[in-house]
Amino acid sequence: MQEKIEKNLMPIADRLANNVVLRSLRDGFLIITPLIIVISIFLLIGNFPIPGWTNFWVGIFGQRWLDWFSAISGSVYNFIGLLSCLSISYIYGKNRGLEPINTTVVAVVVFLILTPTTVKVDQTTVSAVKTMYLGPNGIFLGLLTALISVELFRFAIKRNWTIKMPKGLPEMVSQSFSVLLPSGFVILVFFLIRILFSLTSMKTAYNFIYITLQAPLKNVGNSLGSVLLYILLASVLWCFGINGPSVVNSVWSPIFFVLTQDNLKAFQSGRALPHIYTEQFIENFSTYGGGGSILSLLIVMLLFCRSQRIKELGKLTILPSIFGIGEPLIYGLPVVLNPIIAIPFVITPLVNVLLSGMAFTFHLVPYTNGVMLPWTTPPIISGWLTTGSIWGAVLQLIEIIIGIFIYYPFIKVLDRQYLATEKN
Repeated sequence: MQEKIEKNLMPIADRLANNVVLRSLRDGFLIITPLIIVISIFLLIGNFPIPGWTNFWVGIFGQRWLDWFSAISGSVYNFIGLLSCLSISYIYGKNRGLEPINTTVVAVVVFLILTPTTVKVDQTTVSAVKTMYLGPNGIFLGLLTALISVELFRFAIKRNWTIKMPKGLPEMVSQSFSVLLPSGFVILVFFLIRILFSLTSMKTAYNFIYITLQAPLKNVGNSLGSVLLYILLASVLWCFGINGPSVVNSVWSPIFFVLTQDNLKAFQSGRALPHIYTEQFIENFSTYGGGGSILSLLIVMLLFCRSQRIKELGKLTILPSIFGIGEPLIYGLPVVLNPIIAIPFVITPLVNVLLSGMAFTFHLVPYTNGVMLPWTTPPIISGWLTTGSIWGAVLQLIEIIIGIFIYYPFIKVLDRQYLATEKN
């Protein structure tokens, strides 16, 4: 099976690896991976899933404890869309033979041009930027802005839309004026794009992208098919470097929230729990360790891979993955734009949902009780607490083991590829 996978996927992987756009997206995300790893550790400390952990430290330091960790995590996560635009435009500009610092500055400027700059507070409109536009929800806008702005910049440079300065001037002065017209051209195009969107019902480019992604997700309800669609879309988006849940949650979260509250009320009153597919089901019985159920992937990396790159990354991401923080592994391996790993990354959570749905439907495991746990609660513990039964933990363990078998042949292909590179 492994040889068949390698034979069929390696040519595709090679073509994708040589594609300048996809390579730039991948390397752009890799630039911000160290930041994500560092922030993940701080996020874990601030949200450690021990009852009374937060209250204990708040009792010592007061509200400042929460403010400290909120500031640290927010410094990256609240601006991950902007950071993605910055890093991708730098790499893509470099790969296109341009001066990367110029393409980066222009890309960030035009990203901010497209970003909504007003916020309605009560009945008053004030000048401000919501962090949601600059954070995970802005990643797709950020990467599109980076790619398009660099191409427009390159278009102008190739046609010699530059200002030639007399010899003898300082080099920095000459370089600054040489990119004046290309920069102005790119800014003008994005300025017109902003105006065009303001004349439509969408109002902003951000809304257009966000609503376009959401449109296929309308009119879904509480069912196994709905949850499978949710997991499928979230997983596929992760494969392109986009935080899948942050995109699809705006449609499904209200549904899951209501279902969760129904179960909580029934649990408190001692009645039978009415719903299978709740927020706890999604969080605790579909993915383990983060998107793609990568805890299973991590175990394979640590136990069965020989590549130093994979093994060292596995060691670095053990703690974040155990506590549900999957970004370091998703961007570090990477899973993003990696067709070899994308297949099990999408399949494994779907298998988990199917198995969990069957286990709950046939009452092999009690329904989730509606009690919300910290999202960093590790599997096994979360399965026991959300169902009030050891069988919830057993189900999680079984699905993690099944995930190991799903990931194994695919990660071994990547392991052999990396190992060959290391030997050379």
